[in-house]
Amino acid sequence: MTQAVGRQSAFQQRHFGETAQAAVVVTAASFLAGALTAWAQTVLPYELFFLANSASGWILVMVALLWSVREHPLIAALLGSVSGIMLMLGFTAALAVLYGESYNPWLWTLSGAMAGPFIGLATAWLRERGIRAALGTAALAGVAIGDAGYGLTAVRGITSPVYWTLSAAVGFAFLSYMVTRRIDGRRSVALAIIGTAGVAVVFLPIYGTVGSVA
Repeated sequence: MTQAVGRQSAFQQRHFGETAQAAVVVTAASFLAGALTAWAQTVLPYELFFLANSASGWILVMVALLWSVREHPLIAALLGSVSGIMLMLGFTAALAVLYGESYNPWLWTLSGAMAGPFIGLATAWLRERGIRAALGTAALAGVAIGDAGYGLTAVRGITSPVYWTLSAAVGFAFLSYMVTRRIDGRRSVALAIIGTAGVAVVFLPIYGTVGSVA
């Protein structure tokens, strides 16, 4: 009995240590990525400028970080919020330090904190194969395609279509890969496809509203 309790305690301590390490990695890397975004906006070519100035660009960073730490879905949801906040804070800090520019980040920081859990949960669910994988796929592919739709419609007159086309291509390619290689069951596949379309459509007015206020 004592040995069993001891093994459980050791496992819990090890798991806590791994989670703490993941939190440090996501926090630090997100802040650094946000800072690099501010710098990248000054060096990227016009065609790819919005890689450093779009929702899909930052979400790509968040997904890569959250996928790499391989945490439980609930922890991933929390870390998603942390990542969204730190990306914005890193960006704001870099603007001030590198260029002496002030920026009020409160609205985008709040948006990152609110959207982050959904991104974290969706990323963690990609490791599964049924309904959850379908929902995770719909969330991420839908944002990539919806962001492209926003770029090709709302700001088409002042931006290059190159990045937005790439974002749409990535979204469709990711959806295709998941429904043909990862997601099991016709209902789950249908949910992924219909859900992606739904997220993309809903994304447009939401993002447009936040962008007009921020």
